[in-house]
Amino acid sequence: MILQRVLPFSKELLKQVVTPGDLAVDATAGNGHDTLFLAELTGPSGRVIAFDIQEAAIEATRERVKDHDHVELVLGSHAEMDRYANRPVAAVVFNLGYLPKGDHSIITKPDSTLEAIRKGLDALKIGGLVILIIYYGHAGGVEEKDAVLDFVSGLPQKDFDVLRYGFINQQNSPPFLIAIEKKRQ
Repeated sequence: MILQRVLPFSKELLKQVVTPGDLAVDATAGNGHDTLFLAELTGPSGRVIAFDIQEAAIEATRERVKDHDHVELVLGSHAEMDRYANRPVAAVVFNLGYLPKGDHSIITKPDSTLEAIRKGLDALKIGGLVILIIYYGHAGGVEEKDAVLDFVSGLPQKDFDVLRYGFINQQNSPPFLIAIEKKRQ
């Protein structure tokens, strides 16, 4: 297949901006897949900070990254990332929605997500990326999707490039990707 699905495409983008020694943030740790991927990209000389509000997600991520001492897990909101990122960030990754195989009533919310995106953009180094995978086929998902799209559509073109990537002929609210590249401070 020539056209990549959303998750593999996000990994290709991350490979272009995250290098050994970098700081990266997984804003929604979930089951730890993105945290592990970022840990491998940053290498032991780098640092990864992963956030989740659910203990089950933090524990799943802890198990997945147990061999990576340069990962810090935070049981708390991604809106607190500015308290933990102490230098410019190469990438911030979000998977919006709910924890797969978890409690589907616990979802990301527009207010904290928008605050976290703002803080992520502020923390990014020039050329860094904020990646958002937006799952919206659940209660509350459309409201968050609309809030995020409204916010990122208004980002100044001179400071950011914003890409939307997704398949438009799939049924059942297919996820899509938003990639935001910081062009200047």
